[in-house]
Amino acid sequence: MLRRSRTVRIRPELDDRELRQALTDIRPIHQLQGFGADRSRPAWQPVADLLDATGSDWDRRTHRVSVLSRVLSPAAADHWVDYAPDNPDSVVMQACVQAHRAVSGTAAALDGAQTRCVRAAHAHPKDPTPLIALLDLMRGCRVPSRRAAPIWREIIDRDPGNRTAHHVVLRYLSPRSHGSVSDMTTFAWHSAAQAPPGSPLALLPLAARAEHFAHAVEAGGTRALAAHRIWHEKAAASELELALKGWFHTSARPHAEAVSDLNLLAFALVRARWLPEATEVFQRVGRHMTMFPWDALEDPVTAFTYWRDRMGAA
Repeated sequence: MLRRSRTVRIRPELDDRELRQALTDIRPIHQLQGFGADRSRPAWQPVADLLDATGSDWDRRTHRVSVLSRVLSPAAADHWVDYAPDNPDSVVMQACVQAHRAVSGTAAALDGAQTRCVRAAHAHPKDPTPLIALLDLMRGCRVPSRRAAPIWREIIDRDPGNRTAHHVVLRYLSPRSHGSVSDMTTFAWHSAAQAPPGSPLALLPLAARAEHFAHAVEAGGTRALAAHRIWHEKAAASELELALKGWFHTSARPHAEAVSDLNLLAFALVRARWLPEATEVFQRVGRHMTMFPWDALEDPVTAFTYWRDRMGAA
């Protein structure tokens, strides 16, 4: 789960230490010989303990379930449900594990995952997590976004400011997926305008611009050559101001995916050549790198380390 490259940390758990420990604890026993592996402990137990401790912090729960669903084996998730069928956490985790794998699976697997997500949403009526997993599954399976509208409405009824859910919709509406720059940008600005001060949704317009930039780079040819201009448009300055004043310079407590938003803001600032502001952001980023949005560049790690070191944040 840990990749080190030129003193850069690229970790799916970001800076969540409790999640990192859970990921270590659910590794297969044969990978942990000599490190105090407990053979008598069920593979799902660390996940159960972590989610129980997370409680109704939907922001952190969404992040943790998203990461864990990519690692926990379907067999472990099934065994947890067999052991504790009335535990909503077990039902939600099983649904999210299946949803993650169904994108590349059969039609039967897709139908089964959708059904599991709906059942999990009923089992845990306040939890947005299984519906976010369903929304991401629909995006991955290229279901038209208009058919996802009822799912989205239910998610925001449960947790109106959920960062992960808004970014799933943003990717859904991206020209790299099912939408257009116009649709994506409209959604981003509308969501940011409705968010309270200190909300990470203030960065959604920048995330939309990063998607636009990545789409232009992927297109190649003259569009790729002119992609740098995207960061020097008048609207980009407004988006940077919103991200800085509406989130970075507020006293809001760090959210579960703050590392991702810091990387987004640092990337946008250096692309727009707002270097004094970038210096301060990189100080908080440290060694934690996320692939998005740096992966729009030819060598993401080199680009990240270059700007981090130039900003004096090593």
